[in-house]
Amino acid sequence: MRSTIAGRSFYLEANEVEKAMAGIKPEPALAEAVRIGRRWYPVKQVGAIITRQDRRDFSAAEVYRAMERLGFTCRTAPPVAETPEPVETVEPTDPTSF
Repeated sequence: MRSTIAGRSFYLEANEVEKAMAGIKPEPALAEAVRIGRRWYPVKQVGAIITRQDRRDFSAAEVYRAMERLGFTCRTAPPVAETPEPVETVEPTDPTSF
């Protein structure tokens, strides 16, 4: 599939992206991320590897769209760990303290 990233056309296929990312340790995904195999990669990291361009040369949105078109699962932000609601603790009252 032809995708334009940083003003350049790239012919990308899902299996080629998977091969390119094989064995590469994902950086922490703090913003947009793409799932390749069982791992979540920041889209800028994927873009830099598949295009061989500096990360400043393209936007995350360009790579995000290209990865979605190839069938990869993308997300705009990492899932937030669910934290339980704080529970108010009630101190037992001492009847002799009145």
